[in-house]
Amino acid sequence: FKNSIKGHIITKVSNYGKWIFLVLGDLTIMSHLRMEGKYYYKDSKERIEKHEHIIFHLDDGYDLRYHDTRKFGVMKLVKTEYIYKTKEISKLGIEPDNSSLTGKYVYNAIHKLKWPIKSALLDQTIINGLGNIYADEVLFASKINPGKECCKVSLKSCDLIVESASRIISKATKCGGTTIRSYTSSLGVKGNYQDYLCVHTKEGEPCPVCGSIIKKTRVGGRGTYYCPKCQK
Repeated sequence: FKNSIKGHIITKVSNYGKWIFLVLGDLTIMSHLRMEGKYYYKDSKERIEKHEHIIFHLDDGYDLRYHDTRKFGVMKLVKTEYIYKTKEISKLGIEPDNSSLTGKYVYNAIHKLKWPIKSALLDQTIINGLGNIYADEVLFASKINPGKECCKVSLKSCDLIVESASRIISKATKCGGTTIRSYTSSLGVKGNYQDYLCVHTKEGEPCPVCGSIIKKTRVGGRGTYYCPKCQK
């Protein structure tokens, strides 16, 4: 890994769903942050922190440091031309901001499943890029109970899911994401979308729509927030 990337220039940084691509010309580093991963851009003279496990030394006297408390993160070096053919990327579904994502696509993907709809939204092979926070927010905006079986979700509701996902992810991106617990960028900048959350982390607070008390449950092993009145 080290010998292959030495001397290369990072020509582009992009992403597909939750995967980050550091493009080095004919090679690309695929990086998935998982739960706690983050990158820091630091002066090479700065002390190396305990959880800075991978350090890319740059030629400007700075480092790009990968910090991961839990060490769940993944990195993989592939030929750039094969990125979208890798097993990790080829199996992914459509991103929320892609015009190819339609209610009919979602309906066709889930209408035979007996999973809870929340679990389906977290399945990256169906919609690529929705995480736990945004799945809660999308379902609230669509007025769908997170525990409802996929096979009972109508085409009209799938249309609402797609519209809500596109709108919420677009807004969250403009806000720099949602900062909860440990996230911070290399410059100490935090996301602001948490200021717009309607249900996630709001257990015990009144619903912004109907005033009912927001509840927390577990769906597919994930902490899940919802309004029992708006999302019957």
